[in-house]
Amino acid sequence: MESTPLLTPYKMGKFDLSHRIVLAPLTRSRSYGNIPQPHAILYYTQRTTKGGFLISEATGISNTAHAYKDTPGIWTKEQVEAWKPIVDAVHQKGGVFFCQIWHAGRASPHENQPNGQAPISSTDKQIAPQDIQDGGVITSSSPRRLRSDEIPGVVNDFRLAARNAIEAGFDGVEIHAAHGYLIEQFMKDSVNDRTDEYGGSLENRCRFALDVVEAVADEIGADRVGVRLSPFSDDCECWDSNPETLGPYMVQSLNKYNILFCHMVEPRMCIVEGRYQIPFFFFFFFCKRHVCL
Repeated sequence: MESTPLLTPYKMGKFDLSHRIVLAPLTRSRSYGNIPQPHAILYYTQRTTKGGFLISEATGISNTAHAYKDTPGIWTKEQVEAWKPIVDAVHQKGGVFFCQIWHAGRASPHENQPNGQAPISSTDKQIAPQDIQDGGVITSSSPRRLRSDEIPGVVNDFRLAARNAIEAGFDGVEIHAAHGYLIEQFMKDSVNDRTDEYGGSLENRCRFALDVVEAVADEIGADRVGVRLSPFSDDCECWDSNPETLGPYMVQSLNKYNILFCHMVEPRMCIVEGRYQIPFFFFFFFCKRHVCL
């Protein structure tokens, strides 16, 4: 593969980028009450250059979406209005700003759910307790398996979140379909044990993800849509028995929608105890072009 200097321009659809270094999403947990705060203006503008590309921290699509306390949302008018000065400040410095829209699924504890209810997922299987370095154990909440007739409602939540992101001034959205969160809980066979049209075959397991992409692209335009994938990761105990097939299938499927980009976790993996492990090293893998920025 021919090398390209990072500090050279790139035309990303209708966006003229001055260089190829991108601010990837980073959860900050400083949006108290799920409302973006004014101090985020400083955080994002410090990382903005003219013609630079930024992706926001993971932003919840609904009041059931959050894995962590005090992460931002974009499903209410108050949240949209709170994002506006942050987005405006990035634009004033010449940046291109996308909002990452996200649902955590079973990775959300019941404490973060309305009335303490169970988090939703493709399954009712709980994430196994995780040992941590100080000798403690992290336990997760038991999820509730979504009924087939409920899934279109979640797809619509993604669509409305994308509409709200554009209303807030964002240039586009990145759909978070990686790292063991809700969309990936449908895609990967270690979690998805459904027997309906959203489970079983690879095509069925990817149906929810592609329904979300189609709905969002129809709402705001495919040229404003990116998708983040991590076929080789096993975050949140979510892994696939055949990631070498899952990844290309999703990329080929995304190409049909002519979206702007696919943000792919690079498959640098080793095998530990029979599972693929991958470091958190990201690059942009552009559909159609199949090149980095």
